[in-house]
Amino acid sequence: MSDRPRSALIGAAFLMATSAIGPGFLTQTAVFTERLGASFGFAILASIVIDLVAQLTIWRVIAASGRRAGPVAEAVLPGLGTALTVLVVLGGLAFNVGNVAGAGLGLEVVAGIPVTIGAVLSAALAIGLFVVKEAGRAMDRFSIWLGFVLIALTLTVALASNPPIGEAIVRTVLPTQIDVLSVVTIVGGTVGGYITFAGAHRLIDAGITGAAAVPQVTRSAATAIGVASLMRIILFLAVLGVVAQGVALDPANPPASVFRAATGDLGYRLFGIVMWSAAITSVVGAAYTSVSFLRSLHPALERQWPRVVIAFIALSTGVFVLIGRPVKTLLLVGALNGLILPLGLAAMLAASQRPEIVGGYRHPRWLTGLGLAVALVMTAAGGYVLVRDLPAFLR
Repeated sequence: MSDRPRSALIGAAFLMATSAIGPGFLTQTAVFTERLGASFGFAILASIVIDLVAQLTIWRVIAASGRRAGPVAEAVLPGLGTALTVLVVLGGLAFNVGNVAGAGLGLEVVAGIPVTIGAVLSAALAIGLFVVKEAGRAMDRFSIWLGFVLIALTLTVALASNPPIGEAIVRTVLPTQIDVLSVVTIVGGTVGGYITFAGAHRLIDAGITGAAAVPQVTRSAATAIGVASLMRIILFLAVLGVVAQGVALDPANPPASVFRAATGDLGYRLFGIVMWSAAITSVVGAAYTSVSFLRSLHPALERQWPRVVIAFIALSTGVFVLIGRPVKTLLLVGALNGLILPLGLAAMLAASQRPEIVGGYRHPRWLTGLGLAVALVMTAAGGYVLVRDLPAFLR
């Protein structure tokens, strides 16, 4: 394999992983770990299992078809691709408002720059990636390096917080309470919406397609799942170590409380770097993936996609400057994004059984069965949250 395809495979993995690790993810993990304690490990485990099934299915089907998710869904059922595109783009835009805000907050902590100005500067940096000629390769390198920064700094805080690892292991398997809202929200924040399609669409743009490419795509997806899962576990343990000591998190900025409580003022500065890194990579991932859905709608959007990505980032920044980013918005968008997952997964599963879409590729029966189970469980859980939990949660 040449260096360029290998770089694209690794870049796609980190694009998906860092897209899943944004300000919403940091906030959701801190809030629900404080609420559920070690039992939140069950939600983390559930999200990893669901991630594994969804990502392997979606990446493999998209690669085999040689088409992005929108056209694949449209081939399954006319109108389904358009509906999926609308949901993903709107969810991506909402998430990106929080991502831009998170980048501004990170720079405020690190350098004392006002949040709004920091958000605008961060957005300008993200836009710069899509101005260069090799935008895809620049995005790959950016995601990879900041992915390593995220993991290294969060691991430092997790070790300093001295979490009760034994209790975490036990309660992950035998939780004292199961909160459906936390499961739907963490799945939506790490697998739902645009995130599931980020890496697969990057591979389409890199030309890594067809049934023969499925083994390579599977390894890339496994890498993405591994990186994202590692970060989920490390952050969960960091928060658990703090709340187990009886520290009450600041509701205005829960994850910052964790870093400060674990390592003092230095930890607060580390939080700023982690928040900025998580936010700026998610800005890139959300904009790129959301626009990748739009590109299939018209040839002009396909030709001018870097400019459309730039416009998407600028719009996200403008919305933040006007309305801000409350913590509950990030939690709400995560929950709603979890509802997009069963729709997209079901569409890809249906496509996997259609030779006119995936050619000679044969989707494994065990993965089909698990995929159907995940789609049904997430549909039921999402409906439960909408009817029962979410209105009370938002009051």
